[in-house]
Amino acid sequence: MPPKQICQTALDAVADVHDGASILVHSFGPPQAWPTDCLLALAEHGVKDLTVICNSPAGGPTSLNILADKKQIRKLICTYVGSPSLPTPISEMVKAKEIEVEMVPQGTLVERVRAGGAGLAGFYTPTGVGTEIARGKEERVFDGKRFIFERALRADFALLQAHQADPIGNLTYRRGMRNFAPAFATAARTTIAEVKEIVGLGDIDPEAVVTPGIFVDRIVRTTTHLDVGVLRQIMQLIGRSSDVEGRAMRDGGPLGLPPDLMALKTASLLRPGEYVNLGIGLPTMVSNFIDGRDVTLHAENGILGYGSFPSEGEEDVDLYNASGQLVTAIDGTAYFDSTVSFAMARSGRVTSVVLGAFQVAQNGDLANWSTPNGSGGIGGAMDLAAGGARIIALCYHLEKNGRSKLVDTLSYPPTALGCVQSVVTDLAWIDIDAEGFLLRQFAPGLSVDDVRGATAAPLRVASDVQEMQFD
Repeated sequence: MPPKQICQTALDAVADVHDGASILVHSFGPPQAWPTDCLLALAEHGVKDLTVICNSPAGGPTSLNILADKKQIRKLICTYVGSPSLPTPISEMVKAKEIEVEMVPQGTLVERVRAGGAGLAGFYTPTGVGTEIARGKEERVFDGKRFIFERALRADFALLQAHQADPIGNLTYRRGMRNFAPAFATAARTTIAEVKEIVGLGDIDPEAVVTPGIFVDRIVRTTTHLDVGVLRQIMQLIGRSSDVEGRAMRDGGPLGLPPDLMALKTASLLRPGEYVNLGIGLPTMVSNFIDGRDVTLHAENGILGYGSFPSEGEEDVDLYNASGQLVTAIDGTAYFDSTVSFAMARSGRVTSVVLGAFQVAQNGDLANWSTPNGSGGIGGAMDLAAGGARIIALCYHLEKNGRSKLVDTLSYPPTALGCVQSVVTDLAWIDIDAEGFLLRQFAPGLSVDDVRGATAAPLRVASDVQEMQFD
């Protein structure tokens, strides 16, 4: 087995990247695990008109904003651009139409790349059926279920960050950092691995090799090291609400539940033995209330079984969930890549998914990825909803402008059709059945009429309706 090219600098590693190249860039979006030295080298190299395929361009100093500063990106193929509340150089350029965007569901993106690396033309998936993502794509029915065809993706170059490499290019990853990397490594003409450590031949246990060296062309050692204190400030707040009081329903009106009680109520709906995925935003707070419930948490970046936030001084920068939050390992934690993670979701082995919502319709249709002005991002929600898991929507009952999020029919682009079975808001717990919304419990200090007045669709009331219970 011949040794790989071990480059002295990242600039040497990317020297042949040309104008107009397509590049797979590995990272899930948090500040760490980016091939930052290679991105800085590309910026210095000055190449233009790049097509970048990634999960999310993110917003920190280690991310694709390195290329945005010099306007080197022509097109993004990604799952998420950025939050309207946290603008970044790339999100502003997308908004100004200076960067073209192809938005792809997260599991579909990594599977398109996996198919490209496997020499396949594409695949059929239930993800995105009935949504804008399906527009113009071939649809077929298999065993009574609708599927759309997605084309494989390949690129000229792939930039990865790995933990270790040996001289023949075998790679290992640590904990949550592998996510898209194993698939990305297979689907490029030239794969460049930026690694934290280069070890001797034979120093990596063959059982520990995740990316075999046949897929790796160049290796360069990273010089970028992140400060844990900075990560602590950034990542322990991502997706978390700092609100400690509920919102007022109207001027001078009663208060709804604060976010922690919304999360507690949602946690109480989870059943012992379940595998549960928590979406970004309010749903991540549910992890604070699962102790003793016999619930196993699942994350799209490749973790099954994780615990709470780490105590200060006990953080591991490579251990983070799909929302970018530093978390802790527990007995039985397993790590894998994102293709395996989404296989767990689409196959139905993930049994409940808690997602945020822009709107929920009375027939269970969900909208949570894009507002009418186009802001937002798909992320993993479409794939998570495609596997038949119980979907619990966790959201505020009203938008900040006072419009209800619980509606007759969606006015926002749908994420998935007929998938939501329960909604927990700051005002109520509501189930959805064949007849529409059914009020189960209402928040303390509110009445049935308060909830009905905040709901823009017919609301039936359960015979045993009561004030909200927490357990």
